[in-house]
Amino acid sequence: MTITLAEELMLLSLDDESGEAKERQSAAWAVAGGILLDLALAGRVSVTGGRAAVADASPTGEPLLDGRLALLAEWAGRRGRAPKVTEWLTKDQAKAPAATLARLCERGLVVEERRRVLGVFPVRRYPEADGSAEGELRERLRAVVLDGGAPDERTAGLIALVHGAKLHRLAFPGEPRKEVAARMEKVADGQWAGEGVREAIRNMRAAMAAVTVATIVAATG
Repeated sequence: MTITLAEELMLLSLDDESGEAKERQSAAWAVAGGILLDLALAGRVSVTGGRAAVADASPTGEPLLDGRLALLAEWAGRRGRAPKVTEWLTKDQAKAPAATLARLCERGLVVEERRRVLGVFPVRRYPEADGSAEGELRERLRAVVLDGGAPDERTAGLIALVHGAKLHRLAFPGEPRKEVAARMEKVADGQWAGEGVREAIRNMRAAMAAVTVATIVAATG
């Protein structure tokens, strides 16, 4: 089963048993970035000068990607120009996770559970229903990051997003963070894609780094 980068990032962030999302804010930015990167890899979006433009509006055949592509085209049309990558991620990170979770449910990889906390506050959880996709994902990440294997294009992009959002512990629980981060940095900086895709990654990493700093400042202020 081929799933999107956004779905892979979401699977990494969800607790398998409780279905609760970990590192929720950082994961949301990474998920939005995953959708944009998949669109760039598919040739539907180009990034030049820090702006994300629709290069090809034809459907990819993947509902999650096609829905975001249409939204990006509509938003750019209303503004009269291609938005900055940071602007798009800021706009989409609040909504992309819900769309991604819905797609995971459709695939049968997670199930939605609704309950009320204290009998009042509604919450939704997404425990694992089929662990095959996540198992394959973690093996692929381990082969590159821990075993030193050569990444394919999508795996390298995924690693760059995980590293940019500082989700190291979600991807590699129990492993030394410093060593994992150093290996991810090498992969993220590698010449594994065309310049347009690498520029998209640089912009997404910068956006995620900025929100991480802002979160720390807010928490300590």
